[in-house]
Amino acid sequence: EVQLVESGGVLVQPGGSLRLSCAVSGFTRSNYYMAWFRQAPGKEREGVAGIHIAGTTTYADSVKGRFTIAQDNTRNTLYLQMNSLKPEDTAMYYCAACEKWWCPVTTGYEYKYWGQGTQVTVSS
Repeated sequence: EVQLVESGGVLVQPGGSLRLSCAVSGFTRSNYYMAWFRQAPGKEREGVAGIHIAGTTTYADSVKGRFTIAQDNTRNTLYLQMNSLKPEDTAMYYCAACEKWWCPVTTGYEYKYWGQGTQVTVSS
């Protein structure tokens, strides 16, 4: 059974930091491109960051320089380190897997597997 389980979402003050985790099981990680997406209430889902098994990363312009995507392949875990958080980062964050060597990190329609999401709220 394929499972992607996110954790780490909490309420944090503006300017704060947070690390999200995504535990992956049930499929061969090396065959998939992994990414983080987010969706705020009333807004469309948007791509945040993606990472290839070899380590190549990509980021949305809105998070470049503040967020870092990483992976621990020995533990089948994906991470999203978020620094200098802003209220506009408030959203449900999802990790997802796409069954290709590389997939765009935009709308997420190419992604086959999704986690249940973890809520990040940035507010004072």
